[in-house]
Amino acid sequence: MSRLKQPTNQKRLTNVAIVRLKKGGKRFEIACYPNKVTSWRNKVETDIDEVLQTPAVFMNVSKGEFAKEDELVKVFGTGDQKEVCLQILAKGELQVTQKEREAQLESMFRDIATIVADKCVNPDTNRPYPVTMIEKAMRDLHFSIKPNKNSKQQALEAIRQLRENEGLKIQRAYMRLRVAAPARDGKKVRESVKKLATKVEEEEFDEHLEMVVLVDPGCYRELDELVQTETRGKGKIEVLSLKHVHEGEETLE
Repeated sequence: MSRLKQPTNQKRLTNVAIVRLKKGGKRFEIACYPNKVTSWRNKVETDIDEVLQTPAVFMNVSKGEFAKEDELVKVFGTGDQKEVCLQILAKGELQVTQKEREAQLESMFRDIATIVADKCVNPDTNRPYPVTMIEKAMRDLHFSIKPNKNSKQQALEAIRQLRENEGLKIQRAYMRLRVAAPARDGKKVRESVKKLATKVEEEEFDEHLEMVVLVDPGCYRELDELVQTETRGKGKIEVLSLKHVHEGEETLE
């Protein structure tokens, strides 16, 4: 008995990441290797052959149905399979399973919590919180992850929400700065710096002004612009430490 032949316009692929683009009233798909699409879009991967499982355009990857050349010409203006693949790769939507989506969100959730833990402290003790405590506080807040935003942007939003909530005392860890200014501008600069600084640790005003202060990171740019403006570019700000914290993590008794 002769074997049934698979139609020549079909090719079944497994363990595949599908990128889909709807254009001209039709759906076009390409088959990529898992985890390679994001690398290509971030310009980490530059070899297209490492991204595409096959340089062909499909109507339906799961069913192995290829797109016809005349459809590609009509919709994309070219019948070149690789050229169309590049267009779909650039503009298409990466299809992921529910399980993959949940794994991605969980990974991003932990990334955000890690950034928050790295940037913040308990204001009563000036000690950082462990990531697990930040994660719990974020879950208690029902913090919502937005896949289309990067982790750093969402970490800043998480910090804002955590500060507004009474469940966990938290604040940005202060930066330690050294501010220097010529004597003739010293008095004016000193008063301005004191208004923005959380704490003045050292101050010397003789032939020139020199101060060591703690400031909220959000005030750094304003302080730098203020010093440069009031000293006509002759003042200087030096970052002594990005985070002023006491050693050891904050723990629950």
